[in-house]
Amino acid sequence: MPEFQQNLDGLRLPSWMDKGEPAKLLRASKRYWQQVNGWMRWPLQQLDAETCPVPLLNVLAYQRDIERFNGEPLSLYRKRVKYAFINAQDAGSVTGFIHIFARLDVGDIQLKERQAGYDWDVILVRINDEQLSTYNTLMMNLVRQYGRTCRRYAFDVSNTAPIRLHAGTFSHDAAYYAATAQVRHGLISLGQPIKAPQFTASTEYYTASL
Repeated sequence: MPEFQQNLDGLRLPSWMDKGEPAKLLRASKRYWQQVNGWMRWPLQQLDAETCPVPLLNVLAYQRDIERFNGEPLSLYRKRVKYAFINAQDAGSVTGFIHIFARLDVGDIQLKERQAGYDWDVILVRINDEQLSTYNTLMMNLVRQYGRTCRRYAFDVSNTAPIRLHAGTFSHDAAYYAATAQVRHGLISLGQPIKAPQFTASTEYYTASL
C-alpha cells in the first residue's frame, strides 16, 4: 500500500506543536501504524510469488504444476510460478506461446508450421544463437510443459545482421543542338542544317535494409 505510507509520511503537526511530547506522540503513532500495516500485509505477501519465502514458494509451485529444474535461478523460478496461470491459458496458440517466452524474458521468437522439408507435425521455433545458449534448458521445459499435444518441436537458429545502404541521387541531362555545314561545289553554296534528337537520362538509387 504505497499510498498508505505516503499519507502516513504526510502527517504534520502545526509549528507551535511540533516539539516536545506532541512530536514524540506523532512519531510513536507513525511507528505503530507502520507495524499494523505490516501485520495486515503479511498474509498477502505469503501468496506473492515474488516476495514469499522459498518454502512457501515451493508450495505455490506444486499447486501450479511448476517444477524447478537444475540450475534455475531463484528469480526465474519465482517468475515462472507467478505467471503459471496465464501461461497455462496461453498454451496451445501461436500468439500465446510467443507471449509465454516474452514473459520469461527469453525474447522474441517465431513459430513456423508445416514447413517444406519437415513432417507435417513439426513446429519450428525460430530463435538466435544467444537465446539458444542462454535459455536452452528453460526453453526445453517450456516446450515440454506448454507445447501442443501430438506435435514435435524443433529449434531453428536464425541470426540476422541488419545492413543499411546509402546512395545519393544521380541524374544528368544531355542535349544536341543544330549545326550548319557549308558545302561548296563550284559556284553553288549549299547550307544544310544538321540536327540530333535530345537525349535525357535519369538514374535513381534507393536505400534497402537486408
